[in-house]
Amino acid sequence: MSLGALMREEKKRARSTSSSQAYMSKDVDWQMLDKSRFFFLGAALFSGVSTALYPIVVLKTRQQVSPTRVSCANISLAIARLEGLKGFYKGFGTSLLGTIPARALYMTALEITKSSVGQATVRLGLSDTTSMAVSNGAAGLTSAVAAQVVWTPIDVVSQRLMVQGDMSINKHVPGVISSCRYTNGFDAFRKILYSDGPRGFYRGFGLSILTYAPSNAVWWASYSLAQKAIWSRYKSPYERKEDARGSMVVQALSAAAASGCSALITMPVDTIKTRLQVLDAEENGRRRAMTVMQTVKSLMREGGFGACYRGLGPRWVSMSMSATTMITTYEYLKRLSTKKQT
Repeated sequence: MSLGALMREEKKRARSTSSSQAYMSKDVDWQMLDKSRFFFLGAALFSGVSTALYPIVVLKTRQQVSPTRVSCANISLAIARLEGLKGFYKGFGTSLLGTIPARALYMTALEITKSSVGQATVRLGLSDTTSMAVSNGAAGLTSAVAAQVVWTPIDVVSQRLMVQGDMSINKHVPGVISSCRYTNGFDAFRKILYSDGPRGFYRGFGLSILTYAPSNAVWWASYSLAQKAIWSRYKSPYERKEDARGSMVVQALSAAAASGCSALITMPVDTIKTRLQVLDAEENGRRRAMTVMQTVKSLMREGGFGACYRGLGPRWVSMSMSATTMITTYEYLKRLSTKKQT
């Protein structure tokens, strides 16, 4: 190869590397966002995503509280036959109502933490890769904790509405009170408040934090690293930021890669949390909330450690689809909400 050809090849590689690095380093920061547009569009976009994915959440929840191993196909057929389409959307109104403020808290904490920690890591002289992982991990941790303040009460109400059509729970799980029926979210809120007080809405709050905070931190750190790794291997034209299709492909692959392990690792804690929020114990004719130990012992009696993984299939699918859809929607939302440069 001639000297001229070598020089041209070297310039081409330099342009490719700089293009990929420019893409990774030029993220849409919190200060660059039009906040009112960001929250308004976010509420609309994420409400649509939640609507599409809600039936999978219903299947996951019913599997987790079922005393025996039941396939998703059987649960789906039973819901369709006995409850119709509305059975797949029990508790959806309550869930959607809570999603808007929860998502607002989540996105605010995520972006503010990412921006603040990112600036701090730069001042400390950390490398780009380390800085990205640390800032995204910290942002995932704080956003999960902030959102659970709203999400846990919504989970308690919506999950009780989700499972009350599953008669196998009332027939086979000791301690579940079959007489406690809810007509809608407000009725469930009123009855829970009357029977358990305000504490009833925060059943499993500690376990929710233990489930979502670490997994969210790992997910965001893994997502940022996966995104950078995939982009570094892309060739033209996908390495260019202007290629919107290439951006979506990279974001989707990164999100899927970050989701599988998170679902597998946190599944037992999520199952215990769901049961704590939905099921009750009965002693001497009085109904009261189950403890963590009672829940664990119940699961061990029903199927050993494997019982903790009931609902893994729907949760895995839900997390992967949700993460892929959410992150592409989220990145698109940030671009739509960027302030116009003057």
